[in-house]
Amino acid sequence: MCGRFALLAKADLMREFLNVVNMEDPPPRYNIAPTQPVLIVVASDKHEPGSNLPERKAMLVRWGFMPGWVKDPRDFPLLINARAETAIDKASFRAAMRHRRILVPASGFFEWRRPADKGAKSQAYFIRPKKGEVVAFAGLMETWSSADGSEVDTGAILTTAANNDIARVHDRMPVVIRPEDFSRWLDCKTQEPRDVVDLMKPIDDGFFEAIPVSDSVNKVANMGPDILLPVEEMPPETKKGAQAPPPSDQLSLF
Repeated sequence: MCGRFALLAKADLMREFLNVVNMEDPPPRYNIAPTQPVLIVVASDKHEPGSNLPERKAMLVRWGFMPGWVKDPRDFPLLINARAETAIDKASFRAAMRHRRILVPASGFFEWRRPADKGAKSQAYFIRPKKGEVVAFAGLMETWSSADGSEVDTGAILTTAANNDIARVHDRMPVVIRPEDFSRWLDCKTQEPRDVVDLMKPIDDGFFEAIPVSDSVNKVANMGPDILLPVEEMPPETKKGAQAPPPSDQLSLF
């Protein structure tokens, strides 16, 4: 899964990387957690000058997908991830896979290696691209409407099986969309879900590197750059007391 990520890149870099028309400098965010607003990129109805390709625009959504048919969000689980292998057919994500595919820019994501010994401490890692400062995850969005007419834009990150580099830490990882595939992924008018299945696969080995970091990332309140500082990697079976998996201290927009 992907339960925390960071976005540190400046607007000019993301404008060039994502080719968006309305990108402003976002503040650096070192510990983005579920239920918080996240920056996403969607295809707009306008077209690029001299091209048939639609323009792209940036917007904010709540990280925690809410299907439109949900009546009461308090009775529905928080969907921060969608499994790429089942999203096309799963009731919660089927409509979004067909009509509302998005890109989620990130500088990297956090994952935890859970040791076999349940009494041992988990090791946190910041997993970032070896080259470049920003990467785009595949995502889905949905606008949820309440009974009083208010609306909340919500989103989820698609995950797939981990590649060999990440498998030593966790068995899942976000789906990475390469720049040359941005247009095809975002094109929900001519590209049906079955046409983009080939994009929902593990990124090549060697794309990411996993940097061991401290468990300060476990707390949502820790939002400074120090959480990215490398630490000495703990051996898998080093016992230092049980560590609860993140994230439990999340915010809510409902």
